[in-house]
Amino acid sequence: MDWTAVGLSLRLAAIVAGVLLLIALPLAHWLAFSTWRWKFLVEAMVSLPIVLPPTVLGFYVLLAIGHGLAFTFDALVLASILYSLPFAVQPMAAAFSQLDRTLPEAAATLGATRWRTFTQVVLPLSIEGVVAGGVLSFAHTIGEFGVVLMVGGNLPGITRTVSISIYDQVQGLQYESANATALVLLAFSFVVLAVVYALMRRPWSAAAMS
Repeated sequence: MDWTAVGLSLRLAAIVAGVLLLIALPLAHWLAFSTWRWKFLVEAMVSLPIVLPPTVLGFYVLLAIGHGLAFTFDALVLASILYSLPFAVQPMAAAFSQLDRTLPEAAATLGATRWRTFTQVVLPLSIEGVVAGGVLSFAHTIGEFGVVLMVGGNLPGITRTVSISIYDQVQGLQYESANATALVLLAFSFVVLAVVYALMRRPWSAAAMS
């Protein structure tokens, strides 16, 4: 097990998930509540990394950042934010969209500011989507390969993530080590998806309404 690569991947995922939380919350809120006619264009742009080949996204990020930032940890962070953006935004936007619109309106009628309405009404009632977005963006960053390889290369301790480490092990015919690392990622991915689906079921909401 390449623990240096594991540690780097965890640090990368934590930073990306934290930054995406700050970006995705207002963006998802706007997508859920905006009535702008051309909003679907923004939705398409946010969702583009889902269907775009990672190498294509990585290539254009590499062109945009230039040689000064390429093959650095900062380049990994930037590329990972772009690549994992839809995995953070979509669950949050879906949770916001399911909210009863009369509740924010009632809060506004009672004199609550937009910020207070968001933090005390909208956010608590949509917290499962926010948590799901954070968890998915973290997990998605852990498993990235094409994007991080394009913009970061394979520098030990700097840009070699756990997925690239597995690739190196397979290339070096170290199948036992590759299998051990892959099994850890497989178990991690299963746990993450189980948590997300459990959140989406929202059993506590049904219990509270009964």
